[in-house]
Amino acid sequence: MNSDTGSQGSKKPLRVYHGGQSAYAPATQNKPTRASHTGAPTTGPKIKYPDPMRPQKAQSPTPTSQPMQRPTPRTQASLPNSSIKHVKRPLGTGDEIEDDEVIELHDTMHTEQAQPKAKSKSNKRYSMPRSRPAVGSASATRPGTQKEIPEVTGDTWRIIPLGGVEEIGMNMTVIENKDDIFVIDAGFRFKEEATPGVDYILPNTKYLEERKHKIRALFITHGHLDHIGALPYIIEKLGMPPVYTRNLTSLMLKKRQAEFPNIPPLNFVLIQGNEKLIIGNTKVQFYGVTHSIPDSMGIIIDTPYGWITTPGDFKLDHKDGIPTEEEETNYQLFDGKNVLLLLGESTNVENPGFSTPESVVHENLDEIVRTMTGRMIMGMFASHAFRIAKVIEACEKYGKKVVIEGRSMKNNVDIMIQAGVLKVQKGTIISSQEMAHHAPDKIVVLATGAQGDEFAALMRMATKQHKYVILSERDTVLLSSSIIPGNEKAVQKIKDNIARLGARIIHYRTSDVFIHATGHANRGEIEWLHKKLRPKFFMPMHGPHYFLKMHAELAYNLGMPKENVIVPDDCSILEIQDGGTKFVKLPVKAPDNVVMVDGFTVGDIQDVVLRDRQILAEDGIFVVVAMMNAHNGRLIKSPDIISRGSVYLRESQELLREIRTLVRTTIEQAAYQMGPHSIDYIKDITSDTLGKFIFQETAKRPIIIPVVLLV
Repeated sequence: MNSDTGSQGSKKPLRVYHGGQSAYAPATQNKPTRASHTGAPTTGPKIKYPDPMRPQKAQSPTPTSQPMQRPTPRTQASLPNSSIKHVKRPLGTGDEIEDDEVIELHDTMHTEQAQPKAKSKSNKRYSMPRSRPAVGSASATRPGTQKEIPEVTGDTWRIIPLGGVEEIGMNMTVIENKDDIFVIDAGFRFKEEATPGVDYILPNTKYLEERKHKIRALFITHGHLDHIGALPYIIEKLGMPPVYTRNLTSLMLKKRQAEFPNIPPLNFVLIQGNEKLIIGNTKVQFYGVTHSIPDSMGIIIDTPYGWITTPGDFKLDHKDGIPTEEEETNYQLFDGKNVLLLLGESTNVENPGFSTPESVVHENLDEIVRTMTGRMIMGMFASHAFRIAKVIEACEKYGKKVVIEGRSMKNNVDIMIQAGVLKVQKGTIISSQEMAHHAPDKIVVLATGAQGDEFAALMRMATKQHKYVILSERDTVLLSSSIIPGNEKAVQKIKDNIARLGARIIHYRTSDVFIHATGHANRGEIEWLHKKLRPKFFMPMHGPHYFLKMHAELAYNLGMPKENVIVPDDCSILEIQDGGTKFVKLPVKAPDNVVMVDGFTVGDIQDVVLRDRQILAEDGIFVVVAMMNAHNGRLIKSPDIISRGSVYLRESQELLREIRTLVRTTIEQAAYQMGPHSIDYIKDITSDTLGKFIFQETAKRPIIIPVVLLV
């Protein structure tokens, strides 16, 4: 907005700003008083305006008083009404784009960044629950307040977890020396309750962007989205470094990159076995790990003082708590080696003992496919590549046909066939249209949507929206996946819908046999890894802060000194100094405002935008449109009231009449003897007064948007 509200030097077209203010936030704009010595609006005590319908006594000015000056907030007095232009402003910005005859209902809360408002008690109910400072919050890094980060010098090695240490997902870690930077993974996390309307949340890569000339490699440990999801959004900002990964992961990245045709082709370097490379001035080695997806790998960075290693997401294939020979072979390269620092995942550190081996799940699914009667629909993660492959092999063994439902499932099956992980006989996989030509007990449907995703294949079946798969009492639905925290209600909804259709449900929690196994190590497997590697220093990662603390306690119990363990936050800067003898956490952090993908927009979304979305969801919106005579300040007609998500006006006629009367009285009193009229001031008064009234009558605090049109 124009800040020179009292200037008469340069004349601009009269602009009427359509906007308002949230009912819960106090107005902060300067309000014009009845008398101003400067000609500009000033702040002061609330003025009781005279009733415009009652004649007022004339008052003669006293000799000592100065001539009264009318507030002149805008240079519009000399312009005819025909020059009025309605301004359309983009949401969330202060930019003004002239557009004749366009009215944009717009909340002036989006200008709060320029004019911080005083805190009020009523704001507390809208504070966003979060596990970390949100974008634009007081505790997050703000532009201009970021402390200078020293560059890496001498023999120091720096570790920065840009994500994945305060949440599940968004995994991305930086390892840096004075010459080289290595980035491990580039994942995202999905939206949460505090970020309505957001598609994905990405790590902040500003630290890397400022040092992209040092980036030598981007290592991708495996193909899950919490490790590869952010790559298409950030790879160009990092200078298109080469991507080091295994074959299956590279194919999954290529498939994902096809959705981003504007990005240049990725430069892949495929890793085979326990390959050793020299990248930049640093020796790097890789090793295989067991996870729920093939071609998962761990990474070793060789420093002069020992190895820095992370297995990424891992578990152990074992028999009764004893790792198999294959697992012993995978980790044999650590025998007798000096492990300087272990970066260890903490996802399942709460779970005691060893996790269920995937091989046990494969055996049980094989038996279920063999003995099933009727049609079988299996819901599972599309990324459970081993499990999908074993089910298809079992169907071939017992003469059954497989139907693949769900785009991500079809893509991953194609990728597995291309990578050689899965070999399918001709005719095993059929389309959903061909099911009618086969007996129901000869059909196995592999479907996405076991998490209750609204548009996934399994949900469409459960809600009778699928064109070819109609569930009945003869069907069995097997849910071979755990419930991701936060999806409990969605999963329960899909189970209810399936049960209403009469189908039998087999869930991993109710099954007599194991039909699902986690892809992450339990506490017993994590202890085995610590004992095998015997690291000098340790940084837990991959999990919320509580999980990381539990992992640190595990390390203490195994004899590691407390000063050798650091539990970081996102974007904490850790360093190994003094020839590998000190492990410290610097008092500064890398830029930590997370980046959000919101439709076609990628970047910081201010807290005010997210807060507005929460208020709209909870209390709705109230729009008041009033047409005011530009000469006398009287309303030409009764105000129009629009309510969405707040009050159902058809059943609240008495309340509607009271609101119209209140709006008319408020606007006319505010505009009384004011010329030229301060539209912003009138809107603020209307918003505050109406917000208080609505709260008293309904206990709701909707967003109030007054639109005042001068005619």
